[in-house]
Amino acid sequence: MFKQITIPESPLSKFLFSNPKFAWFWLIVRVYVGWIWLVAGWEKVINPVWTGPEAGKALGGFVQGALNKTTGAHPDVQTWYASFLQNAVLPYTDIWSNVVAYGELLVGLGLILGCLTGIAAFFGFFMNLNYLLAGTVSLNPVLLILTLGLILAWRIAGYWGLDRYLLPTLGTPWQKGTLFKS
Repeated sequence: MFKQITIPESPLSKFLFSNPKFAWFWLIVRVYVGWIWLVAGWEKVINPVWTGPEAGKALGGFVQGALNKTTGAHPDVQTWYASFLQNAVLPYTDIWSNVVAYGELLVGLGLILGCLTGIAAFFGFFMNLNYLLAGTVSLNPVLLILTLGLILAWRIAGYWGLDRYLLPTLGTPWQKGTLFKS
């Protein structure tokens, strides 16, 4: 009934997101974003109110601050997200604070080393999105855009890193790597 039509990829997006000649750009972005995540994660991992005996204390304060931003004509935090924070995060801040601290650290390491870059960038994007939904701005919008670029350029973003060797060895969900071929 319908004729299948294939729309070719634009030469610009092909160059930006899949040409190894542009990998140097994504290396700079990847290391910059990775460094920010690594430092933020490390500061939390060594802080007792994030991962130590007082784990959850800092996150509890952050969540309470977010919940305070749900009022007014144009609230910074939407009620559906406040409900999530109130019911799923606030009762378990000790667990979530460890997840956040080690998650930030692992995203930073993954991006700096170029190890499973697309996956690391996805989790960085997801954390940035949650911080923005909780009403914090800071550097988060910039990091959100840069990590979105890294997700789109996942094939070459780790070209100058461990992905250059890992991806051909491990493969992708749609193509087996050399490790899994018989």
